[in-house]
Amino acid sequence: MSDRLSLDSLLNIEHLLHDDERAARDAVQQWVKTRYLPLLTEAHRQGTFPAEVIPELAELGVFGSNIDGYGCAGMSNVGYGLVMQELERGDSGLRSMCSVQGSLVMYPILAFGNEIQRKKWLPELASGRMIGCFGLTEPSAGSDPSAMKTTAVKDGSHYVLDGMKAWITSSPVAHLAVVWAKVTNEDDHIRGFVVERGTPGFETPEIEGKFSLRASPTGEIHLNECRIPAENLLPQSGGLKSPLSCLTQARYGIAWGVIGAAMDCFDTVLDYGIQRIAFGKPIAQFQLYQQQLTEIANQIVHGQLMNLHYGRLKDDGKITPVQVSLMKRNNVRAAREIASMARGMLGGIGITDAYPVIRHMMNLESVYTYEGTHEIHTLAVGRALTGLNAFGG
Repeated sequence: MSDRLSLDSLLNIEHLLHDDERAARDAVQQWVKTRYLPLLTEAHRQGTFPAEVIPELAELGVFGSNIDGYGCAGMSNVGYGLVMQELERGDSGLRSMCSVQGSLVMYPILAFGNEIQRKKWLPELASGRMIGCFGLTEPSAGSDPSAMKTTAVKDGSHYVLDGMKAWITSSPVAHLAVVWAKVTNEDDHIRGFVVERGTPGFETPEIEGKFSLRASPTGEIHLNECRIPAENLLPQSGGLKSPLSCLTQARYGIAWGVIGAAMDCFDTVLDYGIQRIAFGKPIAQFQLYQQQLTEIANQIVHGQLMNLHYGRLKDDGKITPVQVSLMKRNNVRAAREIASMARGMLGGIGITDAYPVIRHMMNLESVYTYEGTHEIHTLAVGRALTGLNAFGG
């Protein structure tokens, strides 16, 4: 057998990364391998998240890792992306919790809150003492969030919120929720509110029967005459552009994360192909198996190079939402196809959790849909390229 070329050597970007970016990536990779993966099979089977690891995640600096101050790690956006990659190399549900915490809870408080709100909540969220969730999607308002029915009414020194949010990562365990609602006595202007656990009328039932993201708590948010103080309004929020800017932050992390899942699939089928003997030789010696390995490696390298380039643009403040749409669209589709291909390469045992591929395959079905479906991102890029809006037919 000739010398094997590693996937990292094929990519060859180590010299393009800063020392602290490599250190953050390697620390999270080691933690996932030694601490999280031993818990994951049972968590996935039981449909639970091992909450005991939350303080350890905080110690690694993964919550709001690309935020400066307030107890956050202050990583570059490339460093943050590499962290998301390694978390999802473990499991999409793990990365989802961490990216929601940072991009969809901490970021809107940072971007649209005041200094009192930032000092009150961001250190608690960074430390893992509080877990947050993000309430935008509704049962009848997914791809079209402007159709939301959740309302807020100003009533003296309070706002009264009514409505329902669906498919909310971490809502069953969250200490607070960033909720988006139309303020009916302010011309239906969309504003962001922080709703804290224990507020009367605030409930977060868990969604049962999931076959994807099983090791991630997913639920709803029910708001029934939920009365919150006016100081919980995020004062700089206004219009649909505010929650959409949060989604852009989250999609950036997703684009990195799914490459981690694809890398784990590649490592799994490469090792399996070398060890599995059929017709007297390793199946990795067969042409079709090598063709599939090559295709997987090609797609991973493509995705990582896109991530690195756009990550540096983000660090320079030059990335655009349509570029993030392209990242999310390309990399999630590639990871989904890689997981499906890898499942087949494992043969019959690939449908069991003896190997992680079927879990990645099921998880990526959710990632393909959330934070903007593949089709919606296609239309977003198409609109940018043509100047013509195809949304809504």
